[in-house]
This record gives sequence, structure tokens and C-alpha cells, in this order.
Amino acid sequence: MQNSPEREPVPNSSGTAPPKLAAPANACDCHMHIYDGERFAPPRPESRMQADARVSDYRLLQKRIGTGRTVVVSPAAYGTDNRVTLDAIAQLGNARGVAVVHPVITDAELKAFAAGGIRGIRFTQADPVSATTTFDMIEPLAKRVDDLGWHVQIHMRADQITAAESLWGRLPCPIVFDHLGRLPQPAGIDDPAFKVMRALIDKGRTWVKISGAYMDTKVGPPTYADSTKLARAFVKLAPQRMVWGSDWPHPTAKDDDKPNDAALVDLLAEWAPDEATRRRILVENPAELYGFTQTI
Repeated sequence: MQNSPEREPVPNSSGTAPPKLAAPANACDCHMHIYDGERFAPPRPESRMQADARVSDYRLLQKRIGTGRTVVVSPAAYGTDNRVTLDAIAQLGNARGVAVVHPVITDAELKAFAAGGIRGIRFTQADPVSATTTFDMIEPLAKRVDDLGWHVQIHMRADQITAAESLWGRLPCPIVFDHLGRLPQPAGIDDPAFKVMRALIDKGRTWVKISGAYMDTKVGPPTYADSTKLARAFVKLAPQRMVWGSDWPHPTAKDDDKPNDAALVDLLAEWAPDEATRRRILVENPAELYGFTQTI
């Protein structure tokens, strides 16, 4: 195979080579963030505000890794101000979004968000310092967004997922767990949260984002062998409810230690060796979860 040409450097991403793994048509990056401080001043800049993470910067990543669809997730720095995310959805075109809201939001505002491409709401309690929402908001908001056909996206530590086990079964809408459930290493699949997540997946309404391989790894790049073992376990469990995301611009990583996004894409060859399964994860599953037009 011929060497692939280098790509233009992407802000907040190391390396310049494209992935070895070619993305199928309509492949979706199901987890990324946009930050645009010049046009949308963040109310909470201390919560990992990122530079050089505008839509124009992200388009360079799309060009490098070959994705055509995008799910924009509102970042912590913006709290419940979702304007930057709605604007990014409109700019990108073939995109959907996940918002952060409080119970004071009106039904009219939720409907306007739906018209703007929002398909879920996110609850992040993994880092209490940057948390915008609280546990007691999850159930009442889940009931409201279920009428819109949305899901709730959960970014919590594994111990929090386990502690809230009784809550998950009460939620009427689908659940999406971020970043491999943030299961700690080296415990991985032996952590109690994996059992909780597996039971929810078996019931048919729970999804997992196989993303953030660098977050909880003890092995690190290039293999992320511990995260790879966990991701493969999730894919084997329910390939029809796995989606992939880059997590660009990698707000939890230090500025001088941003991961190589091409290498993160190439991990899919290890996580889902079968081409049909990878297409399901990258194309078909996102189409179902986020409401993209399905294509053959």
C-alpha cells in the first residue's frame, strides 16, 4: 500500500498523517466539542476552555480522518449556554447535537433546540468541580425529553454509575454512556459498573460511546491495550448499540499532550476487526441514535 500524504496540521491533535483505516461514506464522529470564545463568550472559561477549536478548525480534522457526519456536544465551559453548539450544527450542516440544560428550560425552548438539531441532553458529574448539572435533575428532565425522542447522555465515573444503579432503570428514554463508561484501569470489565452497564445494554435501550481511549488508560499509546480490551468487550456485547467519537479537541488532555486522532481512528481496527461491524458503529448506529438519514 502506498504511503498516504500528510495532511494539514489540526489544532489540538498530534501528528499529521491520516488514519490507515479508511472511513466509510457517512461515517459519524459522535462526540466532539466546539469552542468559539470570540463569537460566544463562555460563562465558565475556567472549565477547560479550549483555544483553536472553532468549526473551521474542526473541518481540518474531518478532512484528516474522513468523517462526514458530526455530533456536537456542548462543553463544560459553556454551562447551559448552548448557542455555540447550535451554531456549530448549523455551520457543519450534516450534524446533530447534545445540549446541557437545567429543569427551568421551557418546552418551547426544547422544541426550538430540536429544530436546531439537538437530539439529547448531557449530564456530567465525573468532575464535581466543573459539573453544571446535578443528579436530581436527571430523572425529571429525562421524562421531558423522552417526548421529543431524545436520549440522556451520561458522563460519570464508574463508581457514580454503580451508585445510581436504581436510577437508570427508571428513566423512560434511551441512555448513552460516555467514553467507555469511564471504567477505571486496570479493573476494566471487572469493575462493578461494567455489570451495571451490561444489564442495561441487555434491556435494549442503552448505548455506549467507545471513545476517550486515552482518558483512563494505564498503558497509554500507541496500543491503549487496556482500553482496547474494554472496547472490544463492549463491541462483542452489543455492536448494534456502540457509537464512536473523537472527543476533539480533547479538553481533558493537556495542551502539550493531545492525542493523535488518526491513531484513535485506527484503534477501531482492533476494537471491531470486522468491516461490517465498523460500518455499523460509524454509520448505521449513529443514523438510528441521532436521526441522520439512513443510506445504503
